[in-house]
Amino acid sequence: MGKIKFVVAINREYGSGGSEIAYKLGKLLGVNVYDRGILDSLTQQFNLTVEEIERIRAKKTDWWGDFCQYYKQFDSSRKLHGGVTEDRQVTSQQIYDAEAVILRDLAAQEACVIIGRSGFHVFKDDPSALKIFCIADTNSRVRRIMNQFAVDEDTARKRIEIVDKARENYTKTFAGVSRYDARNYDFVINVSHFSTDSVANFLAANIRKKYPNL
Repeated sequence: MGKIKFVVAINREYGSGGSEIAYKLGKLLGVNVYDRGILDSLTQQFNLTVEEIERIRAKKTDWWGDFCQYYKQFDSSRKLHGGVTEDRQVTSQQIYDAEAVILRDLAAQEACVIIGRSGFHVFKDDPSALKIFCIADTNSRVRRIMNQFAVDEDTARKRIEIVDKARENYTKTFAGVSRYDARNYDFVINVSHFSTDSVANFLAANIRKKYPNL
């Protein structure tokens, strides 16, 4: 029997603890967790487009290994020359499309947890995807941001307002829906009164029910 393929797409309110839950869930399930960092380094820093990714994919069946080698070559060149190797402009839509290609190929090759990047929309028609939205009340979010970044309450509230607005605008622009629409998800979890460990364990238990051989 081959390895079970599934993807957990976790979107979260800023300060809810959703990212922490995602990493704990990945550890419980023994799968990789991919966040904004890997996508930024594979698209924005190197001005990659869907066309470039498709060209790389066509070279070999192991496109991800080939892509990683491509990434390393660009990274070395960038460090050597002190910047991006080509002076090209890539639109936000191209970046979103490139990210979606990367996410779908990741999920096709391995079970994984993906944080943010409108994963609920990228995998909306994927029967192997579990789509989750982690929310929390404002006071809980403020406390978490204050503790995490050592900022005062006013600063924390402003950060939450700015990030919430940016994420909602991003989602509406590229997914065409509101990230707050519960119909986008399999689980919407208010984590205000639960530890991140308990939420991660709850999700892991439900995933194991769906995949008993995991």
